[in-house]
Amino acid sequence: MSQKGLAMAELFYHTMASQDGPFTVVADDDDVIASGWTDDLDFLMHWDLPLRSSVIQRTGTNLTPLLRKAADAVAAYYDGDDQPVRQVPVWQQSTPFQTRTRHALAVVPYGKCISYTDLANAAGSPNGARAAAAVCANNHTALFIPCHRVIRGDGTLGGFLYGLEIKQQLLDREAGITQQG
Repeated sequence: MSQKGLAMAELFYHTMASQDGPFTVVADDDDVIASGWTDDLDFLMHWDLPLRSSVIQRTGTNLTPLLRKAADAVAAYYDGDDQPVRQVPVWQQSTPFQTRTRHALAVVPYGKCISYTDLANAAGSPNGARAAAAVCANNHTALFIPCHRVIRGDGTLGGFLYGLEIKQQLLDREAGITQQG
């Protein structure tokens, strides 16, 4: 993906309640730049993001159009519909492999899990399971790019920045809604 020039961008963030705790979304006018289960911006320090020097403003109740769309999508997700989450534009600086891997992640069906090996295969790199795991570990836009749906080949969870408890809750919720539907 192209360089976005986030170091000079005006960014906005909004924190909303979710069944798994506070969920924060950081966005410019066009794309979600970062998201995750936290109520502060400390989670931005996990990545080498150029946005650290950007002007970041809390939106309160007066959300930008994109933050409104993201908040509505998160609410829909927790109501059992992940289609709105898939419609929220996201941006992450990426190599070609990272882009292919994120595209493969974005189409993992709701309620399903794949292994890191399966993800690497879907991204066109059959020997790239560790690299696929690294893409998941460096996913800035949790939920919008559903890295929580990737597990180890032996069926165990693997890592998750927001904790294995949240990852398991997300997977259980998705599996439960899928089974009911």
